[in-house]
Amino acid sequence: MDAVTLPREHMLAILREALPDGILLTGADEMERYTRDWSGDHFGLPLAVARPRSVDEVSALMRCCSLHGVPVVPQGGLTGLVGAAVAAPGGGEVVISLERMNRLRSISAIDFAMVVEAGCILEEAKRYAEAEDCILPITFGAQGSCRIGGNVATNAGGFNVLRYGMTRDLVLGLEVVLADGRVWNGLKLLRKDNRGYDLKQLFIGSEGTLGIVTAVSLKLFPKPTQVETALVGLRSVEDAMALYARARRECSDLLTAFELILRGGIEIALGARSGLRDPLSEVCPVYVLIEASAGGRVDLRAILQDFLISAEDLVVDGVVASSRAQGDQLWLLRELMVEAQGRGGRYLRTDVSVPISTLSGFVEDALAALSKSHPHALPVTYGHVGDGNIHLNVVPPVGMGAGEIDSLFHETEEVIFEVVDRYGGSLSAEHGIGKVKQNAFLKRIDEVSLDLAGRIKDALDPGAIMSRGRIFLPRAADSGSR
Repeated sequence: MDAVTLPREHMLAILREALPDGILLTGADEMERYTRDWSGDHFGLPLAVARPRSVDEVSALMRCCSLHGVPVVPQGGLTGLVGAAVAAPGGGEVVISLERMNRLRSISAIDFAMVVEAGCILEEAKRYAEAEDCILPITFGAQGSCRIGGNVATNAGGFNVLRYGMTRDLVLGLEVVLADGRVWNGLKLLRKDNRGYDLKQLFIGSEGTLGIVTAVSLKLFPKPTQVETALVGLRSVEDAMALYARARRECSDLLTAFELILRGGIEIALGARSGLRDPLSEVCPVYVLIEASAGGRVDLRAILQDFLISAEDLVVDGVVASSRAQGDQLWLLRELMVEAQGRGGRYLRTDVSVPISTLSGFVEDALAALSKSHPHALPVTYGHVGDGNIHLNVVPPVGMGAGEIDSLFHETEEVIFEVVDRYGGSLSAEHGIGKVKQNAFLKRIDEVSLDLAGRIKDALDPGAIMSRGRIFLPRAADSGSR
């Protein structure tokens, strides 16, 4: 029986009976903080919020929801930007918050691995690693709020992808509760295991549509004893890419971050906090924030300084941080730019990727297309050069009305995506699809990929109760077609 045919109170009574006391929240006030994501752009009304404390409680909940056809949506720290973890507005979905499943199950400095539950906040997991003289390299601005399960479900990226890869590259194993309540125990610490299909890869990046990640085993790495940071100014994005190519060869695997920021982003950061000064003596059109790290007896500072001296034909001006505190100040510019770019209001977020070798041409063409189509909008351009990921965001003119802003966002996103298509890129490098990017995604996916994805979804979630309407449209039986 589908939950939509049952009265709300009847369905809540069934859920309460299936779960221990203290798991289910049903009042409007107590559910409030689970209804809106970090961006503030996406809002939903849950049927109820379940907060299980163990994998057994998640399993019991899913068995009940599967039996009665109750749609569910897993939820982590609500830091996603595509609406995947927010309940539908109609009040028919149960939000499953993993926040109480936040334990460190094990950690080994010999295996360079840890097992943490899905509700563990990323920053806490990183502290657990550091206590063992290791690092968990997943790093981005939301790490104080986002949770490990969400990082896995969205295949989170961040600043260190250049050296360590996406979250997918760091996952050794998973524990997942399936749509029917069965538990797949794929937790392991093995680095090499070639026994058939690598099932964990199905759930990484699936945005909650195939199962609920309840625990993760993750790779760790030796904690660097040296970190060096530099900010350099250049004449163009093309020069920035030439600098990147040299850095990869001369700094090799010591390079951990190579962040591109156009001048407009620096000005936004400077305006966001009083007392900040322009970081370089000369104003430049393009900046790159470089970070390298190492352990042992490597003279990292000499390597970075020698590299920058050898690149004087490209670098107009630059500074190498003299201390970790000064390095943090350089990173602060990057963080403030992201926080302040919307002037306190709405702005269009894009998260695209192109082949690294074409990034300069893409930025030039995309900015030219936006200037031609919407000259009064403010583009804010920055990104992770080492993995071809650019955030080309659009801030509306001051005083523009809500309806006009909606149209502006739709039109400028199409302009950007058309350029992405020409360059053979992706409309989502790390944020995912969710609901926000669904139409653009489905417009571009080929028939074979769509069919294969649909078959996987049908096999793992035959009742279509997992994160219904995220990534793909609901099935025909659920008032739509895939």
